[in-house]
Amino acid sequence: MQEKKTFYITTPIYYPSDKLHIGHSYTTVACDALARYKRLCGYDVMFLTGTDEHGQKIQDKAEARGVTPKQYVDEIVATIKDLWKLMDISYDRFVRTTDDYHVESVQKIFQKLYEKGDIYKGVYKGHYCKPCESFWTDSQLVDGKCPDCGREVYDAEEEAYFFRISNYSDRLLQYYEDHPDFIQPASRKNEMIAFIGQGLQDTCVSRTSVKWGIPVTFDPSHTIYVWIDALSNYITALGYGNTRYDDYDHYWPADIHMVGKEILRFHTIIWPAMLMALDLPLPKKVFGHGWVLIDGGKMSKSKGNIVDPGILCGRYGVDAIRYFLLREIPFGNDGVFTNESLISRINTDLANDLGNLLSRTAAMVKKYFGGTLPAQRRADALDDELAALCEALPGKVTGCMDELLLPQALMEIFKVVQRANKYIDETTPWALAKDEAQRDRLGAVLYNLCETLRYVAVLITPFLPSTGPKIADQIGVPAELRSFDSLGHFGALPAGCLVPGGEALFPRIDAEKELAELAAQKAAQEAKQKAAEAAPAGTSAASDVAIEHEPEVDYDTFSKVEMRVAKVTACEKMKESRKLLKLTVFDGERERTILSGIAKWYEPEHLIGKKVGIVANLAPRPMMSGKYLSEGMILAADTEDGGAAVFFFADDVLPGSRIH
Repeated sequence: MQEKKTFYITTPIYYPSDKLHIGHSYTTVACDALARYKRLCGYDVMFLTGTDEHGQKIQDKAEARGVTPKQYVDEIVATIKDLWKLMDISYDRFVRTTDDYHVESVQKIFQKLYEKGDIYKGVYKGHYCKPCESFWTDSQLVDGKCPDCGREVYDAEEEAYFFRISNYSDRLLQYYEDHPDFIQPASRKNEMIAFIGQGLQDTCVSRTSVKWGIPVTFDPSHTIYVWIDALSNYITALGYGNTRYDDYDHYWPADIHMVGKEILRFHTIIWPAMLMALDLPLPKKVFGHGWVLIDGGKMSKSKGNIVDPGILCGRYGVDAIRYFLLREIPFGNDGVFTNESLISRINTDLANDLGNLLSRTAAMVKKYFGGTLPAQRRADALDDELAALCEALPGKVTGCMDELLLPQALMEIFKVVQRANKYIDETTPWALAKDEAQRDRLGAVLYNLCETLRYVAVLITPFLPSTGPKIADQIGVPAELRSFDSLGHFGALPAGCLVPGGEALFPRIDAEKELAELAAQKAAQEAKQKAAEAAPAGTSAASDVAIEHEPEVDYDTFSKVEMRVAKVTACEKMKESRKLLKLTVFDGERERTILSGIAKWYEPEHLIGKKVGIVANLAPRPMMSGKYLSEGMILAADTEDGGAAVFFFADDVLPGSRIH
């Protein structure tokens, strides 16, 4: 049996100083689509993501919170993993720079570079940007500020170890010349060449003033500086320098390091130089994508223009957000997020084109053939173009994905969707159905539409992982015909398949109403912010929430409220109510039903398996005219935008645990 080709793709490891925003999600969703597509094509895939958890900024934030740095990052990392679960990210491994095996490997790497003479002790004098964790010389500053983020820098002087990156200038430039595809997009290669041309300064790779980091084994007063620590994750997570994993020889070198353009320099200069010093192969490609812009600039917490992907997914669905990011943002360049463009993409591409094609096709099979794919069919020359487009589609999508042209890959899929909708208008099945002599022709038309949807379902799954299977389910595609290899010949779908249909994939959004509601929410948020800024000195600015208090209760009264952890074992939408979800939860003793008004913000499939807090001794409450009995209440908090945020507990918390 021939061994599968390998494909190793990585995201940058994210800095857990706060919750992630839609820009981080963009990087990870793009990597996920590529990883899923390669798996679909039969590759042995390793998809790595993780968190970069050391440094001054984490140390400061933890101190401000009154917790240890590890406690602080543990809390943030849990939210990151929850976000990736919500967004259907299929990573194979999650590395944390606080993991014991990573610490062991980094210390060995530092030791090896030191013993080779590529690391030496000196004194650092210069400028330091805390947010970027970067050192800069006078000539590198822009208007006296950090050239990457534009923030203030401060003067620093301390004993430090340095990496002799200056010794690798010529080798780096030669590598760029010999491997023209190493830096992508190609336009960014010139920036790196110009940076090296200014003269590489040896890089500071340790600190004595920062204690939250990996100690240098032979000089414990020093902690290993962030880039040696963080960049090494791509090989430590495969087992280099440790016994936790044994995948290094199998997967390295990486096929793609996917990073934001602001950290491309570290990945194409410092990281390759480190690998050269270690006598290790370099990654095949480093891709620096652009930013997701909002309000004319990059998202920033300090600007208050962060877009929360969790809120978007709760409001519009995970696949809709994945589609927008992958289709709307020109891969490699900056793209703009607006509510208008998001709603337009959902309505035009997903609801009108794809959703409508599926609904019309399934409805006509049900109406004209009782929901069964007809066996008797009469072909026509009009069918040939649609069949040819479908047969060519796998090759076109694969070509786009190999070139990292993700929006174009989706465009190719939707060209077929649009052609199928036009095919309906050209063949007029409703007219054919009126003539019994045309029944075989009608059968061929509907068969061709179902077969087209099979191609679409298979190829769209890496991008929209829940939508592809839903399409296949609604047209009754057998399991063996949902693979990439099954797309070799148009006409594989067997006659007699049941075509059950189902709910609309993407209900159309009333754009005017939705935008008005979003504008009202934004205005209310801005008003709260202004009120907080105008509050008299000494008042709390910790919250923008207008707090309404209930009457005080004594301890004995409060202690009668029994709050426990419960695991969601089932969840479904309710036909009788757009607001309510029907949850089945296990409370440690039994299963109970709870109706909760969170349907607007949570999809049922994203709650199943989660552990939530419930009020366990709330008297059962008849709801929906007594049709249902709700046996408790889910604990949730109001969010800034008027939504609801359910509190989830970690996997190691047992159902039935008391909440105090």
